Amino acid sequence: MTLGFVLAGIGLALMVGLAGCGSAFGTSSAGSAAVGALKKKPEGFGSYMVLAALPATQGLYGFVSYIIWSGSVNLEMSVLAGSLCLASGIAVGLVGLVSAMYQAKVCASGINAIGSGHNVFGNTMIFAAFPEFYAILALVASILMNGVAA
Repeated sequence: MTLGFVLAGIGLALMVGLAGCGSAFGTSSAGSAAVGALKKKPEGFGSYMVLAALPATQGLYGFVSYIIWSGSVNLEMSVLAGSLCLASGIAVGLVGLVSAMYQAKVCASGINAIGSGHNVFGNTMIFAAFPEFYAILALVASILMNGVAA
């Protein structure tokens, strides 16, 4: 085993692990708001479900990044290539973790407002797209870093 391989392995774990943790936290946080809103306005279930599921995308970005990078990882990879994979894992993982948590706050607020009778689903989707954008940027950066490592 080389140092490059070890660094890449840590990067792969961070991509999936941190982004997945963010999605798990985000979907459960927004889902909790949805359960509360269902008590007030059960007919809003469809809107609640979409908003509660939105933070799940960051975990998908971590997994996509993993798939892209895993094809490049091998026992003989250089320290530079392994370092780039690690950097990518840190970027995708941390941005996925934090953006999913904050996106969940936006979604939970929208769910609570819809449950109180306000028609804010579209507005909430727009505001929830802002933290999502940074997770997408991290994924794109990961893809570009993989191109440099190849």
